[in-house]
Amino acid sequence: MSESAYWILRCEHQLLTLADSGPAIFPAGLAADFGAPPEALLVGELHGLPCYAADLGRLPEIPAGQPTPLRAIFQLAGTEVFMLAGRATQLLDWRANHRFCGKCGTPTAMKSDEMAMQCPSCGLLAYPRISPAVMVLVCDGEKLLLARGPQFKPGVYSALAGFVEPGETLEQCAVREVREEVGIEIANLRYFSSQPWPFPNSLMVAFFADYAGGTITPQPSEIEAADWFAPAALPILPDPISISRRLIDAALGE
Repeated sequence: MSESAYWILRCEHQLLTLADSGPAIFPAGLAADFGAPPEALLVGELHGLPCYAADLGRLPEIPAGQPTPLRAIFQLAGTEVFMLAGRATQLLDWRANHRFCGKCGTPTAMKSDEMAMQCPSCGLLAYPRISPAVMVLVCDGEKLLLARGPQFKPGVYSALAGFVEPGETLEQCAVREVREEVGIEIANLRYFSSQPWPFPNSLMVAFFADYAGGTITPQPSEIEAADWFAPAALPILPDPISISRRLIDAALGE
């Protein structure tokens, strides 16, 4: 790593960013400039330069440098940089969580020819974890079914979502999650889009669906409130960074 590169440097879930730097939000330079370790991960390319990521015991003190949470990267630099930062944090978490073999306990080593941690004793491979989750926006005519969980920001409502279980298709997950979370049935499931979501390692797969019967009955442990909302009387919606907001905006656009 003797070449100049951009660096996504993390300490205690904070990333080092440069204040008032426009699109060049992460510092650029040589590894030695920031005390980056030799095992830094190549996570992609940024503005024509390679981009590496590393965990540090503390962030280096550089002019205009400041610690920034991952969620704030979108507002500071836009979607492309946020997605790269999300990839970096997921890969750093993956490597940190697989330092030892989950089968025999032997220290692992990163393979040189693929993104995998390998056990030198039993050969077990640990690839970066991706957890698929389904998001469903249920429509009844113009009305949208929106809900909020207890962990949401005050007043914010979103589409329903849940993780795919082993042996389950995306379509089966959508039907099950809607039924479990609000007690209604859906039909005419239609794919919208997908989004990697680094909190911590999800792949969100979003769908539209039509209401097919039942009465809204929120699951107490998952849903704090749920209701039908007309386009002219919507609650506070998720931030534009999320696919849930894009899903809702697309429905309103129709």
